Amino acid sequence: MTVASWPSMLPRPMRSGHQAQLQDGRQGRSAETGPPGFRKRYSSVARFVQMTIDISRSEKAYFDVFFEETIKKGTLPFTIPDPTTDGWPIGTADGTPIVTADGTPIVLSTTWLCLFADMPAETIPGGNRFRYAFTLAVMP
Repeated sequence: MTVASWPSMLPRPMRSGHQAQLQDGRQGRSAETGPPGFRKRYSSVARFVQMTIDISRSEKAYFDVFFEETIKKGTLPFTIPDPTTDGWPIGTADGTPIVTADGTPIVLSTTWLCLFADMPAETIPGGNRFRYAFTLAVMP
């Protein structure tokens, strides 16, 4: 089975809607007194990432087909370029981009394997624009 990919014609998620949190993989231990105790419950945990995309009417058609048909309303996994890393230039300690011999910056390339953790919420900010907010479960 081939894993679907995020449609290349859709924009990167907006930075303003980004929030990430690890799934809690701990099991709490009860104690009558003292600080709380924990032990490992799972060997690996997902990371939940809240995202927002702002798209045009034509991009909405691509998103709808991807969500409804390609990943079967969010039940199938897919890959997406990591919006926090993919496409960003590699830099030195002072932030200067590292470049090739011809001056082209060397950029990072990473992807996530993920699932929709919730259903996308659609709003219309105005005009011919659509905004989707959703949470992805990024697999370990």
